[in-house]
Amino acid sequence: MKLTAAALLSLATLAAPAFAQGLPDLGGREVVVVTENAYPPLQFLDKSGAAVGWEYDAMAEIAKRLNIAVTYQNTSWDAMIPAVAEGQYDIGMTGITIKDERKQQVDFSDPYMRSEMLMIVRGDEARFTDAASFAAIPELLVSAQPGTSPFYAAIYNILDGNEENPRVIKFETFGAGLEALKAGDVDLTLSDSTAANGYVAASNGGLKIIGEPLASEDFGFIFPKGSDLVAPINAAIASMKADGTLDALNQKWFVEYKMGE
Repeated sequence: MKLTAAALLSLATLAAPAFAQGLPDLGGREVVVVTENAYPPLQFLDKSGAAVGWEYDAMAEIAKRLNIAVTYQNTSWDAMIPAVAEGQYDIGMTGITIKDERKQQVDFSDPYMRSEMLMIVRGDEARFTDAASFAAIPELLVSAQPGTSPFYAAIYNILDGNEENPRVIKFETFGAGLEALKAGDVDLTLSDSTAANGYVAASNGGLKIIGEPLASEDFGFIFPKGSDLVAPINAAIASMKADGTLDALNQKWFVEYKMGE
């Protein structure tokens, strides 16, 4: 019998009751998690306005296993790492790439996901087929959200390493850059594979992925330096990897979920 992702997730959850065996019981501790709600399918607002996504499901499962009470706050991407570093929030989640320079400001969990940086273009794009051929046509533009991994990939993996290169058109959110691509205002946008594949699948041929992956990256949750939540969160992530819960979430959000529905 073939099980759906929902069934697999239910089985995984049943196999790992609240305060799961071998995991610490944090006694209903209140934990404030901050996110952006702008990075589907990790976290975003659906058509009804509800906050949903892979990370919400993962955090809900972590809360069950550790006996914590989670509340959510929202902030912009550029404010998130400084705010968590200052202790305004207990945890940050928004597909944050684990980087050594960020570790100087915040602590990271162990990786919960690995993704690859992909190039997204309009479905009828024929002027270039990879990073090198894009870079060779000076009038072509790429959208990017400053301070993110796609921004640095555009600068350093495709262009000349100049962070003020005028070919990089900056947008406050990934979604705004993607809409600029669809409208023809830019010619390329970059995203990790977790989001890219979902958008392309939902575009009915309007978008496609070209070239080879530019880089791979690991995602982690962030914490104020020295947080005592890091170790229990890591233990919960390890248990969710071991019992198949993370695989079930991947199936639900990256295979079965249809963006825009």
